[in-house]
Amino acid sequence: MSDLAITALLVASLFLILGSGVWIGLTLSGVAWIGMQLFSSRPAGDAMAVTIWGSASSWTLTALPLFVWMGEILFRTRLSNDMFRGLAPWMQALPGRLLHTNVVGCTIFAAVSGSSAATVATIGKMSLPELKRRGYPDAIVVGSLAGAGTLGLLIPPSIIMIVYGVTAEVSIAQLFVAGVLPGLMLGALFSGYLGLWSLLNPGRIPPADGGLTLAGKLKESRHLIPVLLLIAAVLGSIYGGIATATEAAALGVVGALLISATQGSLTWATFRESLLGGVRLYCMIALILAGAAFLTLAMGYIGLPRHLAEWIGGLGLAPWQLLLALAGFYILLGCFLDGISMVVLTMGVILPTVQAAGIDLIWFGIFIVIVVEMAQITPPVGFNLFVLQGMTGRDIAWIARVTFPFFALMVLGCALVYWVPEIVTWLPAQMRS
Repeated sequence: MSDLAITALLVASLFLILGSGVWIGLTLSGVAWIGMQLFSSRPAGDAMAVTIWGSASSWTLTALPLFVWMGEILFRTRLSNDMFRGLAPWMQALPGRLLHTNVVGCTIFAAVSGSSAATVATIGKMSLPELKRRGYPDAIVVGSLAGAGTLGLLIPPSIIMIVYGVTAEVSIAQLFVAGVLPGLMLGALFSGYLGLWSLLNPGRIPPADGGLTLAGKLKESRHLIPVLLLIAAVLGSIYGGIATATEAAALGVVGALLISATQGSLTWATFRESLLGGVRLYCMIALILAGAAFLTLAMGYIGLPRHLAEWIGGLGLAPWQLLLALAGFYILLGCFLDGISMVVLTMGVILPTVQAAGIDLIWFGIFIVIVVEMAQITPPVGFNLFVLQGMTGRDIAWIARVTFPFFALMVLGCALVYWVPEIVTWLPAQMRS
């Protein structure tokens, strides 16, 4: 069979199995088994056993369940309420006032979460009822929360960065460092848009609350101390070269447990719920990673990634054209798959082409994370949209519509990262020097 026919058969098998409701990880393994059984001489069962064991026993992946557990612990504290109390007094003087608590709150929580859905759920639990009570328009509140929640993927520690780092075999610590400036840049773009929107719609922003003195603002800011200390412990240990990503994740779990205990929310029930929640989420991710590792191996035996890379190379695309095509491909894929599945499913095929084009893999990792962020708010399978639909009861089409301006800002962010690659590469270069 020709490469095109093999590819068509495997893609059809993938969508057929997915459409039947089989878990994504099992679907990937099934498609890989079909490919190896029909188009390779190596026994599929032996290859599956060796590959899945190798994937599951990777030491680098140990950071992943720890960061997931840390986010689950913090989700069950009153951290989001404390963050609102600490941030709100400082937002009153800005155009848009308390709308900025969505962006700043998501930016801060992203630095201790690693998950987009967890960031949206945690900050939304605090901001949605509070901003509605104060009279802020639902559309801009929900849209800004959906957009800013995607920062959970970009600002380290990030679950998807760990997945990409393992798949692409690049330094996870350098990926974490590379995500800081782009994450802050996107946060600034979101806040800038909120300020501009409020200046164009002054009548839709409620009046400021009674002003606090500087001493009063500083007193309220004490509620930010626990989360800032946790961020300093986790990220500072990585950037300072004191700890690896795995050791920093363990430190984060200990810090999250201390915060929970200090706030009085650490009980046997919440500890058990956080542990089981972390185990469930990690098992889902691990099954997807194992299936993707087997699929990558199968594709290698069949030779599809090499042939695809040769075909794309023969097109003579400039790097910007290749990146534009990949961005469109991932946004389209994001209509059907979650971010982690997209990365692990495609990297084995895409990376040889990206390397052949001379694109830095650390920079490409951040580019892909931003594009996957965009996919988090594209229907019908935008995870942030699902989370907000459950929290607000609104129609998913309405949520997607009010979120579109933030999608456009992420497109602008991708363009800025391409035009000024130092936004991504400068901090990792400082870390290496």
